[in-house]
Amino acid sequence: MPDVKWGEDAAAARYSKAPNYWSNVTDSLREMHRQVGDLRLDDTGLAPGGLLVRHLVMPNHVESAKRVLEFLAAEISTGTFVDVMAQYQPHYKAAEEEFYAEIDRPITAEEYAAVVDHARDVGLERLYLDRSML
Repeated sequence: MPDVKWGEDAAAARYSKAPNYWSNVTDSLREMHRQVGDLRLDDTGLAPGGLLVRHLVMPNHVESAKRVLEFLAAEISTGTFVDVMAQYQPHYKAAEEEFYAEIDRPITAEEYAAVVDHARDVGLERLYLDRSML
């Protein structure tokens, strides 16, 4: 169950101190999917195996989120199970320092809806959504 936050290297390097994030995360996702395939559920609803991707939508980064979803649909599988997470909250320096002004707020319902709509537009149907944001 990998977490994917950024669909671009610049934001990942700036806010997460993770240079080359996009190439690293995409390589990792390809390999994970190669090893375990799409998420499988048994008759009881438990997942005995497969890939489930958690994607945290970041404020002011809808295009980054769309890139993540496009990659999953096009290069991993439209059967990828994606938890589209809306719970980002600015804490610590993100809530206090001007450097983090771009991410110093929770995401909006409009940002979340745009990301969810795009997930569906690119063919992703196995989505776990935050219904309070829709």
